[in-house]
Amino acid sequence: DAAPEGSKAIMQMATQKYSFLPNLLGNMAHAPALLEGYATLSGIFGKTSFSPTEQQIVLMSNNVLNGCKYCMAAHTTIAQGQGVPDDVIAALRDNTPIVDAKLEALRQFSQVINISRGNPRAVDTKAFLAAGYSEANILEVILGTALKVMSNYTNHVAKTPVDDNFAGNAWPA
Repeated sequence: DAAPEGSKAIMQMATQKYSFLPNLLGNMAHAPALLEGYATLSGIFGKTSFSPTEQQIVLMSNNVLNGCKYCMAAHTTIAQGQGVPDDVIAALRDNTPIVDAKLEALRQFSQVINISRGNPRAVDTKAFLAAGYSEANILEVILGTALKVMSNYTNHVAKTPVDDNFAGNAWPA
């Protein structure tokens, strides 16, 4: 009720979608432009050519590197609901290689984009493309990384508590 008017519609939509208002969105609501930007960018990332599993690889790889406990718990829960294989989720949470070579190439490239601040070496880009990904996928990884900067940094600054709905997937486990 105390949220700025510019945040209320997005908060209502999120509450309908999740059956509760995630603490992250409640914190973002203090800055309506941030909340709108995050909601919009999240929707756009969902339109990439990546499968739900690939999307979670990009997002969770960034969560690990950015040390975001809230997003790791939330995305573990989301990934489980999307049917992401358990071994992929475990590898992402533990920051260990994924058995599937193509998915591992995506995990590694997602980390390279984060660590290099968007300046991958030619050898990294070549390996990503050789794994079967495209030039467009490089840009989609950047999109996912930008999305995680918004949420991970907000959670760090706000010290967002993990919602009860995600608590069973607290990270580190």
